[in-house]
Amino acid sequence: MWAHVWGFLYSNYFRFWLKWVLRLLTGKCELQRVLGGAEAGARRTLSVEHSLESSKNKVLRNAVYVEEAAVEKCVRDVMKEKKIEQKDTGFKTNLHISLLQISGYKKLYLNVENLRKVPYDSENEEHEEQLIELWNLLMPHENLKARISKQWCDIGFQGDDPKTDFRGMGLLGLVNLVYFSKQYTNEARQILSRSNHPKLGYSYAIVGINLTEMAYSLLKSGALKAHLYNVVPGLPQMEHFHQFYCYLVYEFDKFWFEEEPESIMHFNQYREKFHEKIKGLLLDCNVVLTLQD
Repeated sequence: MWAHVWGFLYSNYFRFWLKWVLRLLTGKCELQRVLGGAEAGARRTLSVEHSLESSKNKVLRNAVYVEEAAVEKCVRDVMKEKKIEQKDTGFKTNLHISLLQISGYKKLYLNVENLRKVPYDSENEEHEEQLIELWNLLMPHENLKARISKQWCDIGFQGDDPKTDFRGMGLLGLVNLVYFSKQYTNEARQILSRSNHPKLGYSYAIVGINLTEMAYSLLKSGALKAHLYNVVPGLPQMEHFHQFYCYLVYEFDKFWFEEEPESIMHFNQYREKFHEKIKGLLLDCNVVLTLQD
């Protein structure tokens, strides 16, 4: 309760006077202080985003919704509104980068969401090709005898036809699985092998799709901002989302075997524990979660 009261008082009263005092002492507005004081990355861009969203000025508030093509004009408009000289190239460059990151994050979420909304279609040749590619990447020495086959269970699907397992995450789940298997083939095969452990085994593909949902929810909630703002000095792309997914797959496998669950029946409990661990890591403004690390 007190946190909400303090948040209200700070946003509506104290913040205004604090900004006024700091401007009086430094001769600089909040954006100038942020862009001139913080290093490039999440700390700077998150502060810029907060400053713009909290502003009572319409031009500044609208800046967080700017499209990529309009970023340059938006920077000029903000500088004009705040009476900052256009020849201040440091401010201009840093604000441009931050706005690209902010707009890029929103665009990335829309792209991921659009892919998630595409249902797996067994009549779609491209969808089918990706599914077969997944099999060939993971099981190079074993031929798939038929499209509908119990063999799919060997890579962790629930039944004879994997298409039913993609209902929650749509095509996004398959694209993630294929990406990890293609970019990190040795690691994918090792993890698939470990997932067949007689005691600690789990369904590789099903868990992979579950981790797609985790990556998606973290992106949607904004929890991935610090990571992506640190990784990409500009527009985050689908590639960066896929790379984060790869990190989750690799780290979850390590986590699962370190925890040694009594059985797969406790999956949801350990999945949530892993989720909380990742969310905790993402609270660090300096966070970078990549498989290379």
